[in-house]
Amino acid sequence: MMTKRHLVIGMHLAVHGEQGKTGTLIDEHIAFAKRAEAAKLDFIFKADYLIAHPELIAKMKGTVGLDPSFLLAMVARETKQIGLVTTISTSFIPPYLIARQLQSLNWISEGRVGWNLVTSIDGAYNFSNDLMPSSEERYAKAAECKEVVEQLWHSNPYEALEADGDFEKIKELVKPIDYEGAFFQIKGPLNIPMHPAGDIPLFQAGASESGRQFAASVSNAIFAATPVMEVGIELRKDLRKRAVEVGRSADDIRLLPGLYFFIGDTYEEALEMHRQAHAYLTLDRRHSALESVIGINIRHLTLQDYVTAEMLPPEDQKVRSKTHAQLVRRYIIENKPTVAELLARPEVIGSAHLVAIGTPQDIVEQIVTFYEKGALDGFIAVPGGPAKSLDLFFSDVIPALVKQGLFRAEYEGNTLRSHLGLDTSS
Repeated sequence: MMTKRHLVIGMHLAVHGEQGKTGTLIDEHIAFAKRAEAAKLDFIFKADYLIAHPELIAKMKGTVGLDPSFLLAMVARETKQIGLVTTISTSFIPPYLIARQLQSLNWISEGRVGWNLVTSIDGAYNFSNDLMPSSEERYAKAAECKEVVEQLWHSNPYEALEADGDFEKIKELVKPIDYEGAFFQIKGPLNIPMHPAGDIPLFQAGASESGRQFAASVSNAIFAATPVMEVGIELRKDLRKRAVEVGRSADDIRLLPGLYFFIGDTYEEALEMHRQAHAYLTLDRRHSALESVIGINIRHLTLQDYVTAEMLPPEDQKVRSKTHAQLVRRYIIENKPTVAELLARPEVIGSAHLVAIGTPQDIVEQIVTFYEKGALDGFIAVPGGPAKSLDLFFSDVIPALVKQGLFRAEYEGNTLRSHLGLDTSS
């Protein structure tokens, strides 16, 4: 059970090439992680995509998109306490490899690893000729994969390392799992012992019906798109209710939306940062993004025309992401926006993160308000704008949250489980 604590704050490890620099930028990633560790953040997080899409490549600005687990292994060697959350898909990666990779990274980092378990919304064509499974099938497979991975971790317990070469004792401790399921048939055991820090914390991204139930049942935290307070409040209440219904405590699941921030000395400066960050999005690309998210074509309308609920396609229409589609539907139904307003929404032009624009005090007030209203338990900080915005986040926003008693001034332990309050060991 999770104990009641401060805000949980992670940060997206967002390093992009600048001034003509290209490549892996390993030193820059390490420096970024060290800044987050100096601020005593709970963890850094790295997303992953199993496709090569021109728009994703463009956003990287010359940075090589390494496998996040390999990147975090390098970061682990240069940091001491901050958690390291990597992303691995259960739809395509076999559970034995997942179990081995995560446990290896946990040993390298001395117990600081977290698993962002994703089911992926595309990329099937890179692994077979099969079509992308439905959301329900992907989550059913994810539940089974998660179960197999955890059984494999426990199939080779830490105590086997302390057997001092005693063959009979090792044979008694390290045993097959003989798993037989709908998706996997795995003998085991795993060929690497479990780190003494305990089970690796589980994160999950996605807030569809299947995603919510999965997160409430097994995850320690959920990364979700909550662009407005009402969406966050509803989602958090629903997750906590579902957790209780499956026999967990409501506090066992935490809602961590992405906080896409632009911070300046004035609101006007921060707003200009946001404008410049999205200046590359032409009107045609915004329309294309809307069509991709929800399947609605409004190119025949003027920017001043209104978009109404009657224009929406059937709700059961196949879409790339049910979560984002539902957010856009909800916004249209509740607000009847103009075309211009709709094409500027974060659900359309971004990942539906909670957007925070303003001075450091503005950002702190927004975080505190959302927290006090029950719209979040913490957040994943997603840097936006120039370097100054990130500097102000570290120099002003985090210290202000510490001063208000909402975040730690120092680490109390050395593992991610400790940071999240999952146990009392370091």
